[in-house]
Amino acid sequence: MGKFSKAGGREMPELNTTSLPDLVFAILFFFMMITTMREVTLKIIFHSPQATELQKLEKKSLITFIYVGKPSTADLIAKLGTESRIQLNDQIAEIAEVGAYIGQEKASMKEEDQPFMTTSIKADFETKMSIITDLKQALREAYALKISYSARPRAR
Repeated sequence: MGKFSKAGGREMPELNTTSLPDLVFAILFFFMMITTMREVTLKIIFHSPQATELQKLEKKSLITFIYVGKPSTADLIAKLGTESRIQLNDQIAEIAEVGAYIGQEKASMKEEDQPFMTTSIKADFETKMSIITDLKQALREAYALKISYSARPRAR
């Protein structure tokens, strides 16, 4: 019978790291593709109202957001007051500017997607209805007839 003996000079082989940069770039590319960046810096505070009958909007690229709420910083409050304001993209705007904004958003879309554009109003639950009515009238004049209101699910 033979004897088993341990080889005394055996060492652990080195780890091959030649494919490590490829792996790091693949992971970096993956995270770059799935991460979404915030498109708009909010200058207003809005707390969405609660609702029971909600539907999720499908094509997010066809949605134009209009934010309505109270100014968020002390500088804006000193300048604009505490009444609800409208925010289009990164700017506080007036009702008269809504038509031009909708026209600009439609122009930036493909021509075949323009009839499917939806305007989503993200309004604070304490916003007065007169502002929403004026906003809806401005959207009607700009032929933005598909309007949705953003809300959060009601707690059960």
